[in-house]
Amino acid sequence: MRAIGIILAGGNNHRMRELSQKRAIGAMPIAGSYRSIDFALSNMSNSHVQKVAVFTQYNAGSLNKHLISSKWWDFGRKQGGLFVFTPTVTAENSFWYRGTADALYQNLPFLKESHEPYVIITSADCVYKMDYAKVLEYHIEKKADITIVCKDLPESEPAERYGTVELDGDMRVVNFEEKPLVAHSNTISCGIYVVRRRQLIEMIERSAEEDRYDFVRDILVRYKDIKKIYGYKMTDYWRNIASVEDYFQTNMDFLNTGIRNYFFKEYPDIYSKVDDLPPAKFNPGAKVHNSLISSGCIVNGVIEDSVIFKQSYIGNNCYIRNSIILNDVYIGDNTHIENCIVESRGTIRANSYYKGEDGIKIVIERNDRYVI
Repeated sequence: MRAIGIILAGGNNHRMRELSQKRAIGAMPIAGSYRSIDFALSNMSNSHVQKVAVFTQYNAGSLNKHLISSKWWDFGRKQGGLFVFTPTVTAENSFWYRGTADALYQNLPFLKESHEPYVIITSADCVYKMDYAKVLEYHIEKKADITIVCKDLPESEPAERYGTVELDGDMRVVNFEEKPLVAHSNTISCGIYVVRRRQLIEMIERSAEEDRYDFVRDILVRYKDIKKIYGYKMTDYWRNIASVEDYFQTNMDFLNTGIRNYFFKEYPDIYSKVDDLPPAKFNPGAKVHNSLISSGCIVNGVIEDSVIFKQSYIGNNCYIRNSIILNDVYIGDNTHIENCIVESRGTIRANSYYKGEDGIKIVIERNDRYVI
C-alpha cells in the first residue's frame, strides 16, 4: 500500500452527554464486543495500510489501553506499525490539540519521516467497512489533490449536522459547507480523505502560520475552489456516532441479521482486542429474544431487543427491553429496564425501575461491588 493512515480520535462530543465523561468517542463500545475505533483500524489493516497513527487527546485512558498492542489488527510487522500520539509539551509548543489541523501540525515529524506518497485520514467515531485501496485508485485516476468519501442520505434524514457536499457531473466538489443552517445537498462527507503527503504537509504548515486549526473549515472549505477536490461515493452501511441517539441506533442496527452478517460473517473481517472470557451463560428461567449477549455474561431474566456487553450479570425476574447494557454491569433481581443505556461498571440495586419516556435514558449508578 502506498499510503499511511491517520485516525483522528482526540475530540469530545457533548451530544454524547454522560457517555463521554469517562471515555473518548473512539472507545465507545459497539455491538457487544467492539470499540468504535476498531472499524477504522480494521479497514486500514484490510486495505493493507501497514503504517497507522492514532491521535488521541480527550479522555484517552481507556482508548490508549485498548491500543496497547497492535497485534489485534496485524500492524506489528517489520514494516509499518501502529503509533499512538498524544499532545506533547515541547520547547516550541505547549498547547493541546486546538483542532484537527493542529493535531496534524503537532505531529508533522511523523508525516515528514514517512516515505509513502499518500495519506488516508479518517475519524474514530464511524461504523463502516471500506477498502481504502479502491479510494486511492480513484484518487490517482482523477489526478485529484484531495478525495472526500461521500454518501447520499435519505431525504427523510437531516443533513445539517454533517458537512454537505455538492458535486458536478465529473464528481468534482463544487461546494462544501460544514454543518450548514440549511442544507442544499443531501450528499454528506463521511470524514474520510485521501491526499498526497507532501501537499498535506504544505497545507498544514500554511494553516499553522495563519493560526487556522480545523482541517475541514480551514483546508477543505478554504481550498475547494483552488485545489482539485473530488468526491467518492460509498453506498454500503455507514453511521456516525455523533449523539446518544446515534449511538443507541447504531447498536440496535446490529440486531438486524443482514447488518450483523455484513460486518461479522462477510469478508473482510472486523478485528478487536480479545478478552479471555467464557461464553455467555443462560440459567434456568432466562429468556432472550432478538438480542446480542456477549462473552462473560450471566443471564437469569428476560431480555428483548437489547445489546448486553461483556461480563454483565442479569438477575432473577429482570425484564430488559430495547436497551443497551454496557460492560461489567450488575443488575439486581426484579429490575425493569426499558429504553435505556446503562453505563459500564454500574450496580443496579434489586427492585429498580428505569424507563426512557422521552428518548433514551442514561442510567449511571454507583458501583458498590468495588467499594472497600
